[in-house]
Amino acid sequence: MTFSDLGSALGNTLYRGIGRASSQVQEIRSLSVDLLEDDESYLVVFDAPGAEKEDVQVRYLDGSVRIRIDRFRTYHDGFEMRFPGRGMALDGEAELPDDAIVDPDAGTARLTEHGTLHVEIPKEESGPGAEADAIEIED
Repeated sequence: MTFSDLGSALGNTLYRGIGRASSQVQEIRSLSVDLLEDDESYLVVFDAPGAEKEDVQVRYLDGSVRIRIDRFRTYHDGFEMRFPGRGMALDGEAELPDDAIVDPDAGTARLTEHGTLHVEIPKEESGPGAEADAIEIED
């Protein structure tokens, strides 16, 4: 093995390690989120890069909107994975204000073609906020 071969092997190992670390950090870090409000509802907007409708789970629990995205890598014939830089399991959470009274069963979720997930949860006039197990994603 020449010095050049050793340098190349070391560079490839370092490159793969950086890719794995980047992917792991992305899976640990919560997704970016915006929380908006109008007179009738709350709108929670998550970045959902590379997600398909089937990959996304949306739940309302304990006053917060929680999402889980389990993406899958597409395989490209004739190509080898050199840098796995994208996290495949992504989570996000947005807490609604403490005084929010909502109807999560009437909540809707929509995944845009640009990779954002819009979760809208209508407000209720009075009474305790309900707990919904899951919110379906619309087409």
